[in-house]
Amino acid sequence: MKRVWSKGVSALLVSIMVGGLLISCTNSSGNGDNGEGAEGENSYKLKILHNWNGSNGSDAMTPVEEVIKEKTGVTLEWEYTKGSETEKVNQIFATQDLPDIYTGPAWGGELDGIIKAANEGQLVDISDKLKDYPNLSKSIAEENVPPALYEKAIDAYDGKKYLLLQNQPATNEDGMDWLYGFYVRKDIAEKVGVDPQSVVTKDDFYNFLKKIKDANLQENGQPVFPLGGFSNGWAVGIGNTMFYPGASYVDKGDGTVEHNFFTKGYEEYTLFYRKLVEEGLLDPETFTQTDPIAKEKINQGRIAILAAHYPAILDASKEYVSSHPGSDYIPLGPLERADVEPDRPVDLGIQGNNVTAITKNCKGACVDAALKFLDFMASDEGFMLARYGVQGVHWDMKDGKPVANQEWFDKFSTDTNMKLRKNEGISIGLESLTGLDRINSVAGGDIWAEQERLDAMENARKILRPNGIHVITAYNPGDVITKAPEWEMLKPSMDRMGDAWKEAVFAKSDEAAMSIINELREQLRKTGYDKAMQFTNENLKGKDVVTVQMPN
Repeated sequence: MKRVWSKGVSALLVSIMVGGLLISCTNSSGNGDNGEGAEGENSYKLKILHNWNGSNGSDAMTPVEEVIKEKTGVTLEWEYTKGSETEKVNQIFATQDLPDIYTGPAWGGELDGIIKAANEGQLVDISDKLKDYPNLSKSIAEENVPPALYEKAIDAYDGKKYLLLQNQPATNEDGMDWLYGFYVRKDIAEKVGVDPQSVVTKDDFYNFLKKIKDANLQENGQPVFPLGGFSNGWAVGIGNTMFYPGASYVDKGDGTVEHNFFTKGYEEYTLFYRKLVEEGLLDPETFTQTDPIAKEKINQGRIAILAAHYPAILDASKEYVSSHPGSDYIPLGPLERADVEPDRPVDLGIQGNNVTAITKNCKGACVDAALKFLDFMASDEGFMLARYGVQGVHWDMKDGKPVANQEWFDKFSTDTNMKLRKNEGISIGLESLTGLDRINSVAGGDIWAEQERLDAMENARKILRPNGIHVITAYNPGDVITKAPEWEMLKPSMDRMGDAWKEAVFAKSDEAAMSIINELREQLRKTGYDKAMQFTNENLKGKDVVTVQMPN
C-alpha cells in the first residue's frame, strides 16, 4: 500500500427524516400511469426526489423550467428531503413510494443505499440506451470518474449501468474548494483582543473559546455561544483534523490502515469536544437543531465562531452583516493538522457530488423522456441554464462568456433568502443534474457573486491555503470495506459511530465517554471488523490510499 497524505472529516449527522407522497411519472393529461406515457404523447411530468437535507425550490413553474419543457417536453415535480438523506433513500425503496428520478449524495450511506437499490433491481438499466445520449455517456466514462467510485458504483453490475455521476470537475480549474474551516465574527475577535490568525494549535482554539465565553457577550438579551454550527451538527466536528489525520482510515505505519475510531487521536478528539460542551463553549443544541433554527441564531448574532464551508457562512450571515457592519465572519488559523507537514498543500477530495438514477417507477416511454431531460441538462446549454437562468433574460453572452444582466444582478444581490432566485428556477436542484462540472472551463464562473463576496473568498483562500491544494485521486478504504463478506453484519455497528460519538460528547464524565466508545469498539470487533479490515488491506496492496484529507 502506498501512502498518500490527504485529510478528511468525520461529520456527525443526527436528523429526522420527513417523508412525502411520491407521485409517478404522468403523461401530459395528468393521468398517472406508473411511468408509461400514452401512445403518441410526448409530454411528461417527471417526479424528482432531490435528496439533500434542507434543499427547496419554488412554489410554481419557473422560467427555467418553462425552457426545459420547451426543449424536452418534460415538466417537473420536485420533492425535497427534510432530514437524513440516508434514511430517505432507504425509506423510499422500503415503502416503494418512488420518484421517477432520484438524485442525492455520491458518498456515505446515501450512496450505499442507492447501490443496494441497483443490485435489487429497483433502478432502470440504461446501458443499452447510453449510445443515444452522449452527454450522459461522457459523465460516466471511466476517465471521468474517480477510480474507486467507478468500481463501486458505476461499473459494478456485470455490464449494466444504473447510476450517473454529476458535477465531477471536467478539468482542474473546475474543482471547487469550499474552504471549510472555523470562522469568527471580526467584531468579536477585536472585542476580546485576539488575532484570528494567531489561533493555530488546539490549545489556542480552546483558549480563544474561553475568552469569548468569559466576555459574557449578549445579543438582544440572549447569550452569544462561542462555537456553533448549522443543522444536525454540521460541521462543528471538523476540529478532528487537529487530533488525527482526519480521514476515516489512518495509516498504521506498517503498510496497513485502520478506522480512525480505534485510534488514540479519536479518543482525544472526543474528550476535547466533551470539554467544550461541559464548559458551555459549544452550543448544546448544535447536534439537534434544524437549519432554520441554526440560521436564526446566526441572524440574531448569537454565534461567535461558525464551523462550515465559507459559502454557507457567507449566505447565512449576510442579513446580519448588512445591518451590523464589521461583523463579517473571517477564518481562524490555519489550524494545525495532526501528523502532516506544515508546508504540505491541503489535500482535498474534489469529486462529483451527486449520483442520479431512474427508478423502476418510470417505465416505457417515461424512461426515454427522463433520459432526454437528463441529457439536455448535461449539455452546455442545460448546464448554464441551471446555474445562470434564461439566456436573454437573466444573462447574455459577451465576448464568448456569460455575463449577468445588471437588472437581475441587482435583484439577486438583495435576495438574502434566495427566494427570488429560486422563483426564477436557479438553485432549485437542477444544478445537481448537469453532468460534468464545467463552471470555469466552459461557463463563466459564478456570475451572480458580488465583488465583496469574491474578495472574501479570495482572502480566506490566501489564509487557509498558503501552500495551495492537492486533489486526491487515491482509493478510499471506505469504498473497499463495503465489498468484504462481513460487511452486511458489520454495517449496523459502523452506522452507530456518529451516534456513539455524540453520546460520548454529552456523557457526564470522561470515563463514561470512553465507556461508550469502547463498548462500540467491542461490538465492531464482534460483528466482523477485524476480518473486514483484513479484506480491505489485502485489496489495497500496491494502491495509493487516502489516509489524510481535509473536509470539502
